[in-house]
Amino acid sequence: MESTTLYIKNMVCNRCIWAVQRELKKLGLKPMNVILGEVVVEGSVDDETLKEIDTNLHKIGFELIDDKKSRLIESIRTEVINYIHYDPELVGNINFSDHISQKLGYDYTYLSSLFSAVEGITIEKYIILQRIERVKELLIYDELTLSEIAYQMGYSSVQHLSNQFRKVIGMSPSAFKKLQEKNRKPLDMI
Repeated sequence: MESTTLYIKNMVCNRCIWAVQRELKKLGLKPMNVILGEVVVEGSVDDETLKEIDTNLHKIGFELIDDKKSRLIESIRTEVINYIHYDPELVGNINFSDHISQKLGYDYTYLSSLFSAVEGITIEKYIILQRIERVKELLIYDELTLSEIAYQMGYSSVQHLSNQFRKVIGMSPSAFKKLQEKNRKPLDMI
């Protein structure tokens, strides 16, 4: 059976998967597999349908990616988000550079320089920003102690977490926790 793979930017969570799947079905397409950043639809997709897909996806905050380097950048972003937000067993237990090289099939040096050139920050800095956003989320939930959060997020100590949090956010985790309005960023805006 023939299929078409579409690469989609800004998919960061299960609700994104659901929204993209819904939009494709509205257009009469049959999604066979939908994961973060990638959709396989049944059959071939002509240029006119691609434009229609892109227009509909733009309306809900997504966009089709059509060049190889942009797809690779989006794959890096997706892997970081999966690593930090959806696969907690991995955080701190694997070497991310080895993991992403193996997962994407490219040398880490190439991936790192491509990501830095396009995004304006290093993969390492992007990982830190994602980790801090996850820490903010866990602080808001107020179910874990700071020590438990540090351990879960792969920090070597509470002090390391606190120092990195203060450097990125400008305040300590405990000061953040006391704020009435806790400003969090959507994952696709980091």
